[in-house]
Amino acid sequence: MKEFKINANDAGQRVDKFLTKAVPLLPKNLLYKYIRLKRIKLNGKRCEISTRLSQGDVMQLYINDEFFDKGSADKPQFLSSPASLDIVYEDENILLCDKPCGLVVHEDDSGSADTLIGRIQHYLYNKGEYDPDSENSFAPALCNRIDRNTGGIVICAKNAESLRILNQKVKDRELDKRYLCVTVGIPQKHSAELKAYHQRNEKTKVVKVSDKPFPGCKTMMTRYRVTAENKQLGLALLEVELVTGRTHQIRAHLAHEGYPLLGDGKYGINKVNRSYNVKTQALYSYKLTFDFSTDGGILEYLNGRSFEVSKVWFKDKFF
Repeated sequence: MKEFKINANDAGQRVDKFLTKAVPLLPKNLLYKYIRLKRIKLNGKRCEISTRLSQGDVMQLYINDEFFDKGSADKPQFLSSPASLDIVYEDENILLCDKPCGLVVHEDDSGSADTLIGRIQHYLYNKGEYDPDSENSFAPALCNRIDRNTGGIVICAKNAESLRILNQKVKDRELDKRYLCVTVGIPQKHSAELKAYHQRNEKTKVVKVSDKPFPGCKTMMTRYRVTAENKQLGLALLEVELVTGRTHQIRAHLAHEGYPLLGDGKYGINKVNRSYNVKTQALYSYKLTFDFSTDGGILEYLNGRSFEVSKVWFKDKFF
């Protein structure tokens, strides 16, 4: 028999959601069966899969040892990532990190052991703020993500309550994120709201954009304003706001308008990129504002605050 004492980061979860994370080797069909047979109990009594956990609850599991992680004594995977970070802001609930271009946020097909979330967890582990051995189901987690070759602000929640709040705020679009980018060519309009139709090809991972609707498409809307021009080089610096959140939206939408991003190998022109000696896309998530229209709970103190990256490589280089 194994017991889990429910802590603050576990509270509020359904029984089945908690067990899926706390005992990942236990198949779901057995999880449901063991709850039905009372081999999984809450505070010594029968529970349902939908029962919500409270801090201080004790969950008893009368199941075979084979379902518990035998590798728990091994070195945590996040220790394979460096603990170095460029921190924009940090408090007891959240951490805002300036992700460098070229670093993935999570593990991907490249198999890289170095990820942004790995670096953050390593950093918090060294500070004594995160110990995987003392957590049943929670680990510090990212609330937004950006592409490997895009730099900028990524939000990490240090506790489960902050994660729940921020995930909902992201879903409800109560966070204002602004991007800087460099376009090859200077837009005729100083500012505009662009509308097009978008579809991602799951095989090629490339986005199709059209001015007219087509089967399977989604509406895409992007606002921009030109903040600086380099007429000698034919480049413009744009601040961009995403009205919708589609895959590769900024890159694909501006390229469709005839102003591809400098350094973009997928939607731009490689020959042009080489002529500027730029090898990565000039796109940065440089500013974040907490713009809550509903209660922010334990994060209400952040409402109205803005955070900005102080240095963006292409802004200093070309403007």
